[in-house]
Amino acid sequence: MMQRDRVGVTVGVIVAALFLSSIVLEVPKAYSEVYIGGQIGTAVVGNSLTSVGLTDIGSPPGSTLSPPGSMSDRELSRSILGGVKLGYFFSQARWVGVETEFFYTTPHIKQQSTRITIQPGTVLNGAGPIVGGTSENVLTGDHFRVMTWAPVNLMFRYHKTRLQPYIGVGPGIFFARVHTTVTGFEGTQNSTSIGLNAKAGIEFYITRHLTAFAEWKYNRASFSFDANNNGAFGFEADYQVHFGAAGLSYHF
Repeated sequence: MMQRDRVGVTVGVIVAALFLSSIVLEVPKAYSEVYIGGQIGTAVVGNSLTSVGLTDIGSPPGSTLSPPGSMSDRELSRSILGGVKLGYFFSQARWVGVETEFFYTTPHIKQQSTRITIQPGTVLNGAGPIVGGTSENVLTGDHFRVMTWAPVNLMFRYHKTRLQPYIGVGPGIFFARVHTTVTGFEGTQNSTSIGLNAKAGIEFYITRHLTAFAEWKYNRASFSFDANNNGAFGFEADYQVHFGAAGLSYHF
């Protein structure tokens, strides 16, 4: 009886091993290489606008500062990401491909203590030199929206199993809008910038045509928000944010 039990256990282990190998280790032969997918995710903590320069105090219109003042980093809130992507892996080099993707997010600027510094001798357009100095105040949060289009990501993957790690990198075109809510400087400004879109992830073939994926994204760009005579203060800043995202893709 004991020997029969051992045989049963051995057979079970072999069957389980074969099953797992068919899922994880089987090479997805003849899988289609054109795909379209949808993704949803969230920004992670620790994102911010850095190297912030104050270029225009907004009121009266055209009140530019020379040289620009500086502001402390402005911390961004977590936000939901939603988007789509379309890609293709080459049949002659199945480990390399190209992908285009678009996603939308709203990493609003948090209400926070902000330090503003204006150098002595700074010239205010139309008013001449002004007294410089440093002040620190709690500024109300601003509404911040970024739409990102990465026209061409260069993609690299390990394609010989159903579970496929991958990385991708390419330029991103970032369309940003900020609505300032600071009392006396209310207004909406837009900025478009070319920056970096990078990612790393893993994809699993559920069926021949359907895959699930999870990935990390990193975006970086430099924005310049002109006051545009609308009362808001103008500023420049480097935008950098990390996202975690997941989704499904259909392979044709």
